[in-house]
Order: sequence, then C-alpha cells, then structure tokens
Amino acid sequence: MNAISELSVIREMLNNLFPIARSLTGEGNRRTLEYLQQFVPITTREIPSGQKVFDWVVPDEWEIRAAWIAGPTGERLVDFEECNLHVVGYSTPVNERLTFTELEPRLHTLPDLPHAVPYRTSYYKRDWGFCVTQEQYQRLKASPGPLEVVIDSKFDAKGSLTIGELVVPGSRKEEILVSTYICHPSMANDNLSGVVTTTLLASEVHKSAKPIHTWRFLFVPETIGPIAYRG
Repeated sequence: MNAISELSVIREMLNNLFPIARSLTGEGNRRTLEYLQQFVPITTREIPSGQKVFDWVVPDEWEIRAAWIAGPTGERLVDFEECNLHVVGYSTPVNERLTFTELEPRLHTLPDLPHAVPYRTSYYKRDWGFCVTQEQYQRLKASPGPLEVVIDSKFDAKGSLTIGELVVPGSRKEEILVSTYICHPSMANDNLSGVVTTTLLASEVHKSAKPIHTWRFLFVPETIGPIAYRG
C-alpha cells in the first residue's frame, strides 16, 4: 500500500468510526469491533455485568438512544444526535422541565475553548449531565422559559463488557503486547488515533511472514477492560 492509498484508508476509517457512540460497554463498542474486523480477524468475548475482576466489578451495560435540551418553542438547543459528547457518559434517564438555574449544575463547559464540547463520564456513580459549548451555555441561559431536558438511556444488569483480541503467533513464546482502548466516542486524538494505528499495525503483522515474537493486540475499554481481560 502506497502512502496516498494508506492515507485514504486512514481517513475512511476515522470518518466511519468517529460518529459511533462508544462507552465502557454497549452496542457502540460492538459496532466498532465489527467494523475493524474488515481489516483484521479480531475475536471478541463478553464479560458479564456484575462479574468481579480482582477488586473491580464489571458495570451494568449502558445504552443511550437519544438526548436533548429544548427551549419553550421546542427548538433543540443541545442534541445528542449532533454530537455524542453532549451527554455525560453513563447518564441516568431524565425527562423533566427545568429552569436554567435548576439545570446549570448539570452543565459542563470549557470557557477557555468556547467552541469545544468537553468530555465527561460518570461510570461508577449514577448521575447525569450535559456537556455543551460556551455558546450553547449562553443560549440556554438566555432561554425565556422552562427547558425540556431528556436523556433516553437505560442500564442492563444482564449486559456485558466487550473485549476484542488478535494473537499472531511467532517463533518465540515471548510476546509483544499492543493495547488500545475503544471506549471514547467522537474523539480523534484521544482514542481513534490509537484504534486506527493499532488496527493497521495488526494488519501488517498478520499479513507478514511468521514474526519472531508473538504479537497480541487488545481492543478494550479503558482501565476496566484490561482488568477484566486479566481477571
């Protein structure tokens, strides 16, 4: 593959993976691994929610279908459909009408980066919130009436955490381990750069002649993923 075609593949991978809503668990991670299986024969396994792994516990599976904050006229001032960073990861379901004063403690912004949407999670504490640009924050603050606040999410105690793995046997038992985490949603530098680089490296190793060392590639959610893999 020449440099131009490789760059085209990288761009296509990033464009396809970027919109997927990923988290510690859920269909977004499975969709991501299914997509990567086009490039390398990743095998997957599921670790059940509630299973103890060392001194950690695999969390309930989280699913989010939609979320928004709408003004009095129904116009959506913040919409998860437009950016999946808008909802704090693992937010509990919400369907309320709130004043801005009531909503404000649930809003996260980056005042020094007024056009950026921050990334926040609450994996191990049941809570909820929205991440918005400073401009969206000001529009919400200026809203003349109650705001419709909706997070359509659910938790599944019978769900699981998904792990992807590819092992390329070498002439020696000693291993080279490459691990990338797949849990962040629409973030290019802090997540997808690692996912794409690891996938392309795995593809080259898998296609090459038998390597000297065994290569092990892991595609896991951050922190809890490697712990669950080893547990």
